[in-house]
Amino acid sequence: MSELAQAGVLMALLFLMLGLGVWVALALIACGLVGLVFFTSAPADLLFSNTIWGSTASWALTALPLFIWMGEILFRTSLAKDMFAGLGPWVNKLPGRLVHVNVLGCGIFAAVSGSSAATAATIGKISLPELKERGYDEGIAIGSLAGAGTLGLLIPPSIVMIVYGVAAQVSIVKLFTAGILPGLLLMTLFSGYIAIWSMKNPKRVPQDREEVPLGERIKRLRLLAPVVALIAGVIGSIYSGIATATEAATIGVFGSLLIAALGGSLNKASFLASLTGAARTSCMITFILMGAAYLTSAMSFTGLPGHVATWITSLGLSAYGLLAVLTVFFILLGCFLDGISIVVLTSAVLLPAVQAAGIDPLWFGIYLILVVEMAQITPPVGFNLFVIQGITGKNLMQLSRMALPFFLLMVLATVLITVFPQIVLALPQSMK
Repeated sequence: MSELAQAGVLMALLFLMLGLGVWVALALIACGLVGLVFFTSAPADLLFSNTIWGSTASWALTALPLFIWMGEILFRTSLAKDMFAGLGPWVNKLPGRLVHVNVLGCGIFAAVSGSSAATAATIGKISLPELKERGYDEGIAIGSLAGAGTLGLLIPPSIVMIVYGVAAQVSIVKLFTAGILPGLLLMTLFSGYIAIWSMKNPKRVPQDREEVPLGERIKRLRLLAPVVALIAGVIGSIYSGIATATEAATIGVFGSLLIAALGGSLNKASFLASLTGAARTSCMITFILMGAAYLTSAMSFTGLPGHVATWITSLGLSAYGLLAVLTVFFILLGCFLDGISIVVLTSAVLLPAVQAAGIDPLWFGIYLILVVEMAQITPPVGFNLFVIQGITGKNLMQLSRMALPFFLLMVLATVLITVFPQIVLALPQSMK
């Protein structure tokens, strides 16, 4: 059987199992086992033990459960509520007014949670009821939350960045640094769209403004002090070279525990709940990484990754042409798989072809995460849409229509970092 036919069998089996609701990790392991047993003479059992150990015995991977735990702790504090109260008075004179809090709040919370779903859920529970009560248009309120919630993947510390860094053998510290400017770019695009939409639809944005004296606005900024200090501790320690990603994650955990304790939300029940939630999520991600590593090893024995790289190279596509094809591919893949699964499934197979086209693996990581962000708001498997559906009770198609403008803005951001790659590479190149 040809390599192309083998790849077709494995992909058909994978999508069949995923369609039947089999856990992603188990589906990956099963496909790897089928590939090794039927298409190679390699010892499937020995390769399994070696691959599983090799994929998990990574010092870089230790940052993953720590950052997840940090987000779980902060999820149970009043941080989001404080951010809304602190930011609200400062955006009240902008076109779109309090809708901008969705973008700013998600951007700030993303910088301390590392999770897209946690960002959308935490900010959404506070902002959507408040915006609805004040009479803001439901479409722009929910759409901006769906789009801005994805910032949890791009703005460091990002869980998906850690997964990509481990899978692609790229520096996690440099990935974190590379995500800062694209994250700010995306926030600017979102807020710019909200302002333009509001100026075109003035009747759908409340005209009454909560006049808050300057002294009171400055006083409310104190509510942002804990999260600003935490961001400075985590991101600042990484960018200055003082701490590795794992050490910065430890700083983040201690900082989040301190914030929770000072805010009165840290008790035995919340501590155990955050620890359990972090353990559950970390195990799920690690299990997927193990399955993906095994499938990748099986594919390497069949020679598939090399043939894919050779085939793509033979097409003679320019770097821009290759990225255009990959963008469409990832968007389609995002309709059926979650972000982490996309990253671990495609990184090892595509990186040889990407590097052969002269594309920097560090830049490609940020590009990949931007495209994976789109998957968070595309039906039928858009995790941010599921989160917002739980908050609002709207059906997925309604939510998809509301999120569409912000999806298109993500496409624009992808184009911008492709045309101007220094948006991604400038900060990492300036590091010591």
